[in-house]
Amino acid sequence: MMKLTIERGLLLKALSHMQNVVERRQTIPVLSNVLIETNGDEVSLRATDNEIEITEKLPANVEMQGAVTIPAHKLYDIVKKLSDGSQIQMASVDETGQVSIVSGRAKFALSSLPADGFPTIMQENMPFSFKVPAKEMVNLIAKTGFAVSMEETRYNLNGIYVHEKKGEESKLTAVATDGHRLACAGIALPEGAEGMPGVIIPRKTIGELSKLAAETEDNILVSLSANQIRFELGDIVLSSRLIDGTYPEYEKVIPVNNDKKLQADAKTLSSVIERVSVVSEKSRGIKLALQPGLIQVFAASVDEGSAEDEMDAVYDNEAFEIGFNFRYLLDILGQVKSETVQMYLQDGTSPVILQDEADDNALYVLMPMRV
Repeated sequence: MMKLTIERGLLLKALSHMQNVVERRQTIPVLSNVLIETNGDEVSLRATDNEIEITEKLPANVEMQGAVTIPAHKLYDIVKKLSDGSQIQMASVDETGQVSIVSGRAKFALSSLPADGFPTIMQENMPFSFKVPAKEMVNLIAKTGFAVSMEETRYNLNGIYVHEKKGEESKLTAVATDGHRLACAGIALPEGAEGMPGVIIPRKTIGELSKLAAETEDNILVSLSANQIRFELGDIVLSSRLIDGTYPEYEKVIPVNNDKKLQADAKTLSSVIERVSVVSEKSRGIKLALQPGLIQVFAASVDEGSAEDEMDAVYDNEAFEIGFNFRYLLDILGQVKSETVQMYLQDGTSPVILQDEADDNALYVLMPMRV
């Protein structure tokens, strides 16, 4: 039997992390639950979908040691509706197999499943371990995660490829592509990452890591093998299986002959594209007409109409037109933090390189679209 008292705010925040991992529809009942286990004056919560596992430790007043699993989403919904600052008493009742939850005058009882049937992701030896500042991790994910493929059939593109990129200064490099665009960003190679294997971190894991990293300013301890990866953020541990696949040789996609350089104000270009794209929501296509000192943006649709706008730009090469999926272009422009975006082009049918003027460690490639 388990019995403990815990502060509502602490439990709610931890459960918000848990319920993001737990899938609402499960064929295995115990995977819908969160494991609650006491250890001295601490309680640990653990949730998994058999691919990702998250564990978090919290201080609690533990009267009786024990462990139990109860529905994660239902517990989260209950705790969310309790009063701020309240204390929550939880106790497992052997006779009924239920867990009682009491806060003030509110009382609940949830069905439970045995803790010994709760699965764990096998923790194999992690030969590589290094620390990354949380802010740098958030930036790496933001600059690349939007380009991860959503097509389940292309499973090796369903994550971010993280690897050591060797050079005069080796980098810890993250890459994502869906075949239409490619995003690449890097940071200085952390101590301990030398010789690490290239790994593909699944899309869901990346999403949860991004949320957790945004909540801290400390370093994240990253440990990995060829098959698994673990992120330790203080009292929170996020573990995940890696995608078993070979990532494409992405560097072959990056053009080397794009000799036409265009510089434009990133926010102004985004605004122009957003205005014009109102009439191409279905087709997603827009056309950029480049000429010295000027960008004209066009969109047209049989069903929705037409639009055009223009802006000044630094460009002194021959005039030509090139089409893009406006959503893909806006996603890239959204990652440009400085005022200026740099575009390197070849012609109207070849991939384009985009870079943030203030960030040499990030590079984007966008395939043109016939409009």
